[in-house]
Amino acid sequence: MRTLIWNFLRGEEGATAIEYGLIAAGISVAIIAVVEGLGTNLANTFSSVSSALR
Repeated sequence: MRTLIWNFLRGEEGATAIEYGLIAAGISVAIIAVVEGLGTNLANTFSSVSSALR
């Protein structure tokens, strides 16, 4: 039983999983920010083209 508890306390698999989760969350936030900015610019472009065609 002591060995099981000691191995649990020394294990780093959970910490590694949390680190990968934080990296994935950071990348997701960056992608959302870029898409949001491009979406606004794209909407303005289509609006300009639509106005020019009328």
